[in-house]
Amino acid sequence: MDNGGLPVLDRRIAGCRACPRLVEWREEVARTKRAAFADWTYWGRPVPGFGPPDARLLILGLAPAAHGGNRTGRMFTGDRSGDVLYRALYDVGLASQPTAVRADDGLELYGVRITSPVHCAPPANKPTPAERDTCRAWLVRELELLRPTLRAVVVLGAFGWQAALPAFTGAGWTVPRPRPAFAHGAQVTLGAPDGADLSLFGCFHVSQRNTFTGRLTPEMLREVLRTAAGTAGLRTR
Repeated sequence: MDNGGLPVLDRRIAGCRACPRLVEWREEVARTKRAAFADWTYWGRPVPGFGPPDARLLILGLAPAAHGGNRTGRMFTGDRSGDVLYRALYDVGLASQPTAVRADDGLELYGVRITSPVHCAPPANKPTPAERDTCRAWLVRELELLRPTLRAVVVLGAFGWQAALPAFTGAGWTVPRPRPAFAHGAQVTLGAPDGADLSLFGCFHVSQRNTFTGRLTPEMLREVLRTAAGTAGLRTR
């Protein structure tokens, strides 16, 4: 893995072609498009993380949406899930604006970075275990680069939780045994023998299935974000 900083890592991620099924799918979606976005030039590549290199809080999702991040080239940008997430980040004072429409819309995150364990849009929003494992090296490297400042992580959904635990181990934190189970509101401390501990928080994913049914409400999401941000030493409102 390249030893450069986050900009180098982001460029390498965007050029990855390691998973044939995901390459074929993301590029097919970019060619055929959705009628509502017929005038867009889709990104159609792996989507790197978004946020400052000295982030104290990391938000970890699942994978880019076919017509969201795969279209815009930025995490959670241009889809309903992103609408919910960025609104909540703005409400608690961690984002400069409540909407994320395109990569050049001026949105800034304050002390927060957003990434995912799988960087390509998968068919039916379901990466395979092999695709998850292939992509893990990118997440491990991102965690290593963030480690000097990173103090808390919010993991959105059980898939991200299961994918992230081995990556935390790979990046030098100690995951408790037996492995902690995912739950909304779960809080786990990951020890670090040669650095600061990391606080891990579980949160239901901001998918339409969860937000439309009320399984995850804006209030629930804001509460997790405020708690995690406070643990990370970030100010919220």
